[in-house]
Amino acid sequence: MNKVPVLVTGGAGYIGSHAVLALRDAGWPVAVIDDLSTGFRTAVPDDVPFYEGDVADAELLARIFEEQGTGAIMHFAGSVIVPESIEKPLRYYENNSAKSRALLEAAVEAGIPHFVFSSTAAVYGNSDAVKVDEDAPTRPANPYGNSKLMTELMLADAARAYPINFCALRYFNVAGADPQGRVGQRTEGATQLIKVAVEAASGQRDHVEIFGTDFDTPDGTGVRDYIHVSDLVDAHLLALEALIGQPDRSMILNCGYGHGASVLEVLDAVDRATNGKIERRIAARRDGDIAARIADNRRIVETLGWQPKHDDLQEIVNHALAWERKRRG
Repeated sequence: MNKVPVLVTGGAGYIGSHAVLALRDAGWPVAVIDDLSTGFRTAVPDDVPFYEGDVADAELLARIFEEQGTGAIMHFAGSVIVPESIEKPLRYYENNSAKSRALLEAAVEAGIPHFVFSSTAAVYGNSDAVKVDEDAPTRPANPYGNSKLMTELMLADAARAYPINFCALRYFNVAGADPQGRVGQRTEGATQLIKVAVEAASGQRDHVEIFGTDFDTPDGTGVRDYIHVSDLVDAHLLALEALIGQPDRSMILNCGYGHGASVLEVLDAVDRATNGKIERRIAARRDGDIAARIADNRRIVETLGWQPKHDDLQEIVNHALAWERKRRG
């Protein structure tokens, strides 16, 4: 495999920093661009070239491409909090759609042939299907999902018009942290359940709210497909190899385990990890919440030969909690 230099956008953020480590560990030349609006410079190893700046800065991108000899892009930069996207939709269309278009244009102009994109299962919206595959209708229910879907559409059009191929990976619920404790999630105001629960378990919150206990699920609480961040970034490396090996092929793939855990099961796992008890408060359902959402992951397994190594809820929780404790001192 020709391990071309990879530029990771948003490489100082949660998932991006894990991707940087995975690329570096596997021997890929890697560089990072991040504006540090939500990322942390300390999340990027000192021996990885780092550029502080905006992914829509064409002049900076041209310089990076030339200095690094960039042959592929992994694009993680963007805004990711669904409730915020409803309150500030234009920010999301700017950060996730307009800036992705600028980055893609710069890549095309520089002749960079491969693009791996951080997409989301939010593109499916609030469909009634519990398990969704990549052919399911895309009807996002919020600006976050819309903004990501717009980038998928731009990538597909660009791949038809220019010598570039892409893989859009649609994430389900990403959680956990690097098993070696090197990086983890530091997002302020995170809404992802496992992150919220381990914050409560480590004294940063005094309770966890359970939004609805009357869903049509075994215990009445919402069920989601939680994927360990390390398995997720492994999928990115496999996607990159596939794009290089098949330059005329592009892909859209779900990233999930194909089974889910309920809110109560997650909280029970955190309690087991701490031998304690998080305070749980029942709240009303949130608008748009669905009972269950699980990935049909057959395509990524068949296409990339992806084999998850951390498909265990307790392990995901344990790694998230270990990171949270390390982060707090």
